[in-house]
Amino acid sequence: MSPLDRIANVSILKQHEVDKLYKVENKPAVSSSEQLCFLVRPRIKNMRYVASLVNADKLAGRTRKYKVIFSPQKFHACEMVLEEEGVYGDVSCDEWAFSLLPLDVDLLSMELPEFFRDYFLEGDQRWINTVAQALHLLSTLYGPFPNCYGIGRCAKMSYELWRTLEEEEDGETKGRRPEIGHIFLLDRDVDFVTALCSQVVYEGLVDDTFRIKCGSVDFGPEVTSSDRSLKVLLNAEDKVFNEIRNEHFSNVFGFLSQKARNLQAQYDRRRGMDIKQMKNFVSQELKGLKQEHRLLSVHIGACESIMKKKTKQDFQELIKTEHALLEGFNIRESTSYIEEHIDRQVSPIESLRLMCLLSITENGLIPKDYRSLKTQYLQSYGPEHLLTFSNLRRAGLLTEQAPGDTLTAVESKVSKLVTDKAAGKITDAFSSLAKRSNFRAISKKLNLIPRVDGEYDLKVPRDMAYVFSGAYVPLSCRVIEQVLERRSWQGLDEVLRLLNCSELAFTDMTKEDKASSESLRLILVVFLGGCTFSEISALRFLGREKGYRFIFLTTAVTNSARLMEAMSEVKA
Repeated sequence: MSPLDRIANVSILKQHEVDKLYKVENKPAVSSSEQLCFLVRPRIKNMRYVASLVNADKLAGRTRKYKVIFSPQKFHACEMVLEEEGVYGDVSCDEWAFSLLPLDVDLLSMELPEFFRDYFLEGDQRWINTVAQALHLLSTLYGPFPNCYGIGRCAKMSYELWRTLEEEEDGETKGRRPEIGHIFLLDRDVDFVTALCSQVVYEGLVDDTFRIKCGSVDFGPEVTSSDRSLKVLLNAEDKVFNEIRNEHFSNVFGFLSQKARNLQAQYDRRRGMDIKQMKNFVSQELKGLKQEHRLLSVHIGACESIMKKKTKQDFQELIKTEHALLEGFNIRESTSYIEEHIDRQVSPIESLRLMCLLSITENGLIPKDYRSLKTQYLQSYGPEHLLTFSNLRRAGLLTEQAPGDTLTAVESKVSKLVTDKAAGKITDAFSSLAKRSNFRAISKKLNLIPRVDGEYDLKVPRDMAYVFSGAYVPLSCRVIEQVLERRSWQGLDEVLRLLNCSELAFTDMTKEDKASSESLRLILVVFLGGCTFSEISALRFLGREKGYRFIFLTTAVTNSARLMEAMSEVKA
């Protein structure tokens, strides 16, 4: 519904004689219209729903026209279901190849929130074609990409399929000057840690607190201080938001109050004006000032609301625990904090997130802790969450360490027995058995926990760590920074090994002589499985420091709660 609303809202649809909009739910659509049109994801359960409606009409002796539009693409399996159900002849099928929705000046989204669960949990590769199509579309618009870097299995498959598409349609981009110099493809599972941390930049906090959907957010009465909600588009056109979106939350209030004072001063200018000046003021400035005033009050309301919510659940304590987990200090204290979180039943999703963060930063939980936390969780929130634990384990988000022999010990024993070539394969098999996160080692190698002398000044950030209050540089962003510096993965072999991605990183450099220096400063970063606003803010900061301009393409914007919900079998 949200992407459709951004492209053709209700009033536009009404002008095109759309009578009524229904959500696809498990109940009959009571409509008197002669034509029904379904805009759905290509899912088998959706097809069964359509078939049941058509068959119900047949039984009642009604005849209507039915059209199914699949977005973003049509799958043969869906048509087969319609055929099985005996309605294939009654329904006409079409597809809406919807792959890119510009949410902002530098952010494109594919609006495929299900990509994460489908690929990283179910191993379903259906959306890889959609990613390849989107990349193909971009290269037809902006010329070939001279430098390609990627890391992760999904990135590699998307890249190969995209290259195949390019070869099939050779000649379209031939001879075009490239406008985008570098492109990065990153799998979400390369860096789960960043996505699991609480966000503290303003845009991230708004997303965590109110859920930004498709670039807009619904602020309830507690923000608007009136009795109705307000839908606000959050992008660079909102002048107030644009200045605070990437700021650490601690600076936002000061900025807003300064802005309010400046506005007041501009309003006060009209006191000594003569008629001509007044006329100019009203015709040229007043509208802009009023607009800014309205936005200011909305963002101040949002800040107050965030403050209320965050003090209620003891945000400081929570952040402290997260930082301790990232740095590997006081693990016992952090574990008891998580236990208390579970016992007080603060929130099932939050508790899961903290457990996953503990597991990934510690390379899996020791069996005793794993069992105890799992038992407490199921007793506190209910046994229906049991399947969720199985999902988290499969995705490598919440694992327990192998008892006795550590994996490396087993590997070295095995490699003594077998030749090196085969040992490599067996080692790969072992690493895929237990997705080890090796977070500590990666963190040391890439210097993700900045050494800080004295206080970290959040007002004047000096590195990307400011997006997590100076405690941690997002791993995904650090990797991008390193590769840009080296212009390849060379020298990062150890990091790739620790990320279990040594076979899954690729670089594709073509001749750069065509690429202007202008285009080489422009970088497209593609996140497969979702990216967070914190990562976007961190890379925007890196761009300002190093003179790059980043553009983001993501399968969907995500945050820790969305990740956990995608893995959860219990519908909220």
